Amino acid sequence: MFEFGQFLGFLAFLAILTMGFWLMIFLTTVIVPYWLGGSIMDLLKEKKAKREAAKEQKA
Repeated sequence: MFEFGQFLGFLAFLAILTMGFWLMIFLTTVIVPYWLGGSIMDLLKEKKAKREAAKEQKA
């Protein structure tokens, strides 16, 4: 049926596929929301700083 080399290749394929699957799950549930949250917070801080600078110039 299968030779030992083919079996090892199949196991390597399954291992790589499984690692890729879990990496994608980790990226979509942890890393991307963290990155988006940090970007949004940074954008809000910049807008707040611009607003405060505009207030100081008027005063």
